[in-house]
Amino acid sequence: MREWRLLKVRTYNAFRNMAIDEAILRARIQNLVPNTLRLYCWKPSAVSIGKFQNIQNEVQLENCRKHGVDVVRRITGGGTVYHDAEGEITYSVVADKKDLEVENITEVYLKVYSGIAEALEILGLKSDFSPGSEKTCPNLTVEGKKISGSSQCHKKGVVLQHGTLLLDVDLEKMFTFLRVPWAKTCMEVVNVAKNRITSVKKELGREISIGEMENALAKGFEKALDIRLASSELTPYESELAEKLYKTKYSTKEWNIQGKS
Repeated sequence: MREWRLLKVRTYNAFRNMAIDEAILRARIQNLVPNTLRLYCWKPSAVSIGKFQNIQNEVQLENCRKHGVDVVRRITGGGTVYHDAEGEITYSVVADKKDLEVENITEVYLKVYSGIAEALEILGLKSDFSPGSEKTCPNLTVEGKKISGSSQCHKKGVVLQHGTLLLDVDLEKMFTFLRVPWAKTCMEVVNVAKNRITSVKKELGREISIGEMENALAKGFEKALDIRLASSELTPYESELAEKLYKTKYSTKEWNIQGKS
């Protein structure tokens, strides 16, 4: 059975979280580290935008400033995401695509989401893979409502897929920070979103801790990918590179506003 590295839940701000994900990707490309599952949280809450998005069109910047919500640009594609400091666990998978035994991007999504699906099943929830559309990345649904969304970056045969798993959701808070062009008011979006977005808490009817979700995700990925996870830490190379990326890229206006690094 193949062994992957598990980086257990740590909490960082948005800029450091994205710097760490890119550092792991670069290290994996150089074959300095094994395939890796990383789990993490965000503090303070944040909004992340896709690599190619226009921040002015996607984010209520003034509301983010007012409430101390970070805004960061990812190296992955996809849409804008609100990351709540209390209601979410985020995962990232960095792996050689040959090890995933997949042939195209959709199959990568399906393979990685199978780990989350197994985790949800451990908790008693049945989920379904939604292939997405031209405008939306594939996602995972429960009873037709989105519970997990993800985005990808592919470089030199290695994929980084990271995404959210909603443990709880406050839609009014979420759409205070996300800009939706067609909506005149926040509540207009909320009324639509409540039929399209759900959470583990809502579906289970009980609170779920980060620790319980972390354990379920580790077991789910082991089963789905037929791997053994070995708990570890970032290497010195990754830590140093993440610190550099944090200072020179992810915490800069050039990257987050203009997409230039």
